Amino acid sequence: MSRVVVLDGYTVNPGDNPWAPLAELAPLTVFDRSTPSESIERAAGAEIVLVNKATLSHEVLLRLPQLRGISVLATGVNSVDLVAANARGIPVCNVPSYGTASVVQHTFALLLELCHRVADHDASVHAGDWQRAPDYCYWRSPLVELEGLTLGIVGYGAIGQRVAATARSFGMQVCAARLSTSAPDSADPKGVRRVSLDDLFRVADVVSLHCPLTPETHHLVSKARLSAMKPSAFLINTARGGLVDEAALRVALDSGKLAFAALDVLSSEPPTADNPLLTARHCVITPHLAWSSLPARQRLLSITVDNVRALLAGAPIHVVNPDYARSLRKV
Repeated sequence: MSRVVVLDGYTVNPGDNPWAPLAELAPLTVFDRSTPSESIERAAGAEIVLVNKATLSHEVLLRLPQLRGISVLATGVNSVDLVAANARGIPVCNVPSYGTASVVQHTFALLLELCHRVADHDASVHAGDWQRAPDYCYWRSPLVELEGLTLGIVGYGAIGQRVAATARSFGMQVCAARLSTSAPDSADPKGVRRVSLDDLFRVADVVSLHCPLTPETHHLVSKARLSAMKPSAFLINTARGGLVDEAALRVALDSGKLAFAALDVLSSEPPTADNPLLTARHCVITPHLAWSSLPARQRLLSITVDNVRALLAGAPIHVVNPDYARSLRKV
């Protein structure tokens, strides 16, 4: 019987990122994908379970009495019921910072697409428009220069700070939101102005989201904040889909109250056919791929191996539910 089970490993290793280093630690079974009902059967008897987006709910955890550790194949841990894990004294580990470079790069890929509409112009050229053009050049939409514009960053952690540094290399002004309303406005040593969340939405030409999804940040991008943005502004989201009120964003885009949005994440993934943003005007969507370059996935697997080794040794690292130790003491 496998001591370690991966319930949904395909996106981490679709064939180019071998599990061999993990298999050297303990008997291992890897499933590409698992439904909640399959998860119970497949993880039965396992000591350590690895998940990416497969759900480990309270009900699932109750059915896994031998489980003594969970390692999430991601930084975000929304797929695991942390309260239930605490109650069982099960440490939940994540993989911090593995995808920072890739997410920052994709953030600017989205932003530059909005500025220059590269895909649209490429399609136009391949459709023969350049051959028929009376001039040596043309553009199908206004081109946006980033220098001098203000980028507002919501979530000023490792990714947000790297985004700020990149933005400043483009000559942009940068402000970052404090989620607490009690601290005064300030500037950090790198010249990034710290402002309130509401002020950020009012002054930014580009708003980029890099914060976790929590009950407090759910629909942080609300109808009211969208209404406060400049009609010429862009919204970029490479964090979590639930940060955005998608119906309100659709209205803002379709009515021209917001110029463009570019999103790598949606509230439900894969999206349902009735997701309002799939048919919104001026909305670029990519399929949650910002994290997934091969170097990033290799770093993810390497850190996961460290997590599993530590769990097997009874000294877990990268634990996101520190209350689990207190829960053990109460048993």
